[in-house]
Amino acid sequence: MANALHPTRSANTPGAVALVLGALLSGPFGGAVAALLFSRVGVDGVVTLRLTIAALVLLAVCRPRVQGYRGADWLLIGGFGAALAGMNTLAYHAIALIPLGPVVMLEVLGPLVLSVVTARRAASWLWAGLATAGVALLSSAGSDRLTPAGIGFAAAAGAVWAGYIMASARVGQRFPKADGLALAMTAAAVITLPFGADTAGTTLLNPYIVAMGAAVALLSSALPYTLELLALRRMPTPTFAVLMSLGPAVAAIAGYVVLHQQLTPVEGLAIALVVAANVGAVRTPFRGRRPRTVSSAAKIR
Repeated sequence: MANALHPTRSANTPGAVALVLGALLSGPFGGAVAALLFSRVGVDGVVTLRLTIAALVLLAVCRPRVQGYRGADWLLIGGFGAALAGMNTLAYHAIALIPLGPVVMLEVLGPLVLSVVTARRAASWLWAGLATAGVALLSSAGSDRLTPAGIGFAAAAGAVWAGYIMASARVGQRFPKADGLALAMTAAAVITLPFGADTAGTTLLNPYIVAMGAAVALLSSALPYTLELLALRRMPTPTFAVLMSLGPAVAAIAGYVVLHQQLTPVEGLAIALVVAANVGAVRTPFRGRRPRTVSSAAKIR
């Protein structure tokens, strides 16, 4: 995303930082609002609502071209859409089982591992070790809230997120502007629709539920995506990446404010270690090509 924008590198203003903080706050609070709907339409129903509304918005705004592409291009869109559907479904199932902060902490391990592997620097393994220490500390917390299933869903979401990043780069090369994202989001909505309809049925059409789903789509997709685009035009990409590394900490705050989820000191320290590892990883010089910065437009947060 940053490569396509060619942002101005010298304008690291407080306004740009405020935009990034707005994006950071918007995503996790969108996830927290989504959790409020789980009891009404189920996890799969919420995923369907969010992806469907986000797809409709992107289609209306982007109006992507659908002619002139090869079969391989559409297969790529299908794979990208499957990654979007899987990433959101797994992450929302995790949120339904364990607190939001640990979910995001475990989810970012996927991109962190990808960053470490592609960095091709010995120093990057230091950050991998620090993240491992955070995970080990979280595992030793002994909290009944951190169920094996919840941890598994969050870790799986992180693994799919890493695949999403690689697919995103390829889609960006073959489809102009945000056309690829709009088409993939549509594919993701189609993939999840049968599961959401089976779980929630006609409840998905309830005006209150639709309004809440629209709020989730706005907070988790449209607003952070827009704020990130604006911020990347005003600040260097490395600075942007470091600030976005604070995501797990912000998610813990959102979980506390919206869902009244309190973290233990051990859980807070584990999250701090993973945040530090992520900051270190994005600041480590790359020998290969650095993966593109990924917008939260298609992510859980």
